[in-house]
Amino acid sequence: MVDCLTGAALAARDDAVARLRALFAEEGYVALEPRHLLDADVLLDLYGEDIRTRAFIFPEPVTAGELCLRPDFTVPVAMAHGDGGWNRRAAYAYAGPVFRLQDRSGRPIEYLQAGIERYGDADRGAADAAVLALTLRGLEALGCGAHKVSTGDTGIFLALIDALEMPARRKAALRRHFWRPARFKALIEGFTAAAPEPGAQRRALLAAAAEGPEALDALAADGREVLGARGLEEVAARAEALAAAADEPRMPAEQAALIEAVLSVHGPSGEALARLRELTAAAGLDLLPALERFEVRLDALNRIGIDAEELPFDARFGRMLEYYDGFVFEIEALRPGLPPLAGGGRYDRMTRRLGAAEPVPAIGAMIRPEVALAAAGEG
Repeated sequence: MVDCLTGAALAARDDAVARLRALFAEEGYVALEPRHLLDADVLLDLYGEDIRTRAFIFPEPVTAGELCLRPDFTVPVAMAHGDGGWNRRAAYAYAGPVFRLQDRSGRPIEYLQAGIERYGDADRGAADAAVLALTLRGLEALGCGAHKVSTGDTGIFLALIDALEMPARRKAALRRHFWRPARFKALIEGFTAAAPEPGAQRRALLAAAAEGPEALDALAADGREVLGARGLEEVAARAEALAAAADEPRMPAEQAALIEAVLSVHGPSGEALARLRELTAAAGLDLLPALERFEVRLDALNRIGIDAEELPFDARFGRMLEYYDGFVFEIEALRPGLPPLAGGGRYDRMTRRLGAAEPVPAIGAMIRPEVALAAAGEG
């Protein structure tokens, strides 16, 4: 990828964007240009502080808050849709730059995305299939014939955690860190291992928590080692969390093994669906709604000419895409060394966090025109 385009390269890029815009318009997607700048608080609420390592966030002097250059289009398009009322069907198309902090890999910090977002579809399976199919057509329009498709469904993991019997605090931790594989693995190991003997500081916190607020205040005010840079409320909250965790039973080994078995399912989608049914039925868990959504999606894909049973599926796929809660996909070029050509997925739950009274059916996808041109030999 190059940062500055001129002449034939610029004309090819602009032509690629125009072809995608025309295709999306033919399919009924309304052109939308959302904001470049967002309130950073919105993204921090959705992603947590980790977003600071991936997005350009800077002070806003008038309000003393922070602003963020859009790292993708999903959140700003969703916010624009919500401004007009959540409870309506709508389909949007966009094209423009996004901005990402990068390491020293040489990847661009500013690049183009062109894509679609749709809201309010009652038939989620049909919408999932339509978005994947249109994304594939978009790549075809840009000359990308050969590629690799990966799919997953984060909703299956979320349904699994909902169905398992475990403390609510543990469920919340697993949901929160599912997107961080190393941390997630450490959590599982910590939940299953024998509880370690607490150190002196932790014993003091646990004892004070058992006695009540006055003991916590005295402990926090008594020593810098306990208080550190934290306020009294933070110390109290930490003590209460430690006390609650100390009373929780260890995670049964078979429960940890089931979570790992479900996340290890991969292969053709038809076989993966059968394996997931087998695993959850053997464990006596009801994941029927999530698995039915998987089956409905495969049926919808078959109806539009995509061999869904053979479509690659990996239950771990999508773990770095934090706002997705259902079907997810990514399309890669066969030429090595290129970023993904395209990707997308379902994010119903995020709509509620952005202000919808109830989760609104929402799915979208983006294509990177510059990468597609490079894969087709034009970039």
